[in-house]
Parts: sequence; C-alpha cells; structure tokens
Amino acid sequence: MAEGVVSIRRELTSVATAVNGAAASSSASASVDTTVVRVVGVYDRFFKRCIDLVGSIFCLVILLPVIAGVALAVRLMLGPNIFFCQERVGRNGKTFRMIKFRSMQHDRRSDNADFTGSDRRQTHKSLNDPRHTPVGRFIRKWSLDELPQLFNVVKGDMSLVGPRPELVRVAQAHNLVDHPRHLVRPGITGLWQVSCERSSLLHENVHIDTDYVTRVTFVGDCKILLRTVGAVLRARGR
Repeated sequence: MAEGVVSIRRELTSVATAVNGAAASSSASASVDTTVVRVVGVYDRFFKRCIDLVGSIFCLVILLPVIAGVALAVRLMLGPNIFFCQERVGRNGKTFRMIKFRSMQHDRRSDNADFTGSDRRQTHKSLNDPRHTPVGRFIRKWSLDELPQLFNVVKGDMSLVGPRPELVRVAQAHNLVDHPRHLVRPGITGLWQVSCERSSLLHENVHIDTDYVTRVTFVGDCKILLRTVGAVLRARGR
C-alpha cells in the first residue's frame, strides 16, 4: 500500500473532556481547532505496533537481570513500593498510568519536604536534589528508572519511540491536552529526548513532537533509538 496523506481536524472539546472531564468543554470551546496533516505510511499504519510489541518483550527478556537488580536495590533502599506510577496523557487524549522505578523518597511532594525551588517540576529533575536516594541518583543518571515503561509498551499504552507523555495536570495547565502530539502513542524515547532542547521543559518544546507526528517512519525511529543509546551511554538521563 502506498503512503497516504491524512488530514486530521482535531475536535478539541471531545479530546479535552476525555482528560479533564465535563468541565473541560467550556475552556476547550475557546480554543481554535487545529488541522494536522500526517503522512501515514505502511510502517506507521501496520508494522510499528508489531515492532513495539516484539521489541519490548525482547528487551524485557534480555534486560531481566538488570531490571531485577534495580528492583532489589530500590526495595532495599525505599521499601516495598518500588514502582512510581503517574497519570499521563496518551494517544487521543486518553490517560494511562506510566510506570517508573521509584528514585525519590515517598514524601518528596509533601509540604514538609526540605527541598524547595521556584519550579519544583524542574528542580526535582536535578541529581543534586537531596530528596533523591543514592540508588535514585544512579538509576536516573543511566535512565534505568525508565525500564518498567517496557510494560506500558507491551500493554499498548506507549511505543518504543514517540512523543514523551506529559503529566495530566501539566497538559491541562498549558492547554496541551488537545495538542496534535497525542495523535500517536507516546514513547519511552523520542525526538525531544535526544534533542538539544532536552535540558528545558517538555511543554516548552512541543513543536518538536509535531515534527515527529507529521511523518513517522521506520528509518526515523531507528535513528532516534540509536541516538538514545548514545545519550544513555553518555549518562544524559536525569
């Protein structure tokens, strides 16, 4: 089948309501509908999900000793709750629970936390944040805290490559629930993660995701995966 050009007119109210609830209708109605043209090829339409499923299962099997080792280290350091789950915005605005290994103290978001900053969403990513545990600093540095997201890929909530899923509350605050980046499954890695803009906040660089969404290709995904391996080996994770 030849590649097709698909023009998609977003109905913002319906997508926003899926995340925000009925109260989103009034705010969404004030937005302007966005038309996004996506070149949907054979890979994007038929093979990407198959590659995601096979690739994630393969990685889980190969990395099982690493995953087990990290799980044990987190268990010894932080107790029985080794996973940290957050509500994120996924494909077509549907929410899902993204899984990560816990790297911080359980009460890091409480009012009694001894670390503050002008933007706690940004400062909690710093490896110098005292709320991090030694294990947490290590697994964030090498991006090992992201490994449980392979289960999200198997389940179908995420892809190996795609836009980074944003927190629901952040997407709501910055009017991104209806953004075209949600036309595809979010990814463990993506164009933003391997770009020079990674040092800034995700919601400030959604144009990068739009570039990816307009044309998803096998070669493009392979390039992003290779660049991700390089970034991990250089310990760029946070």
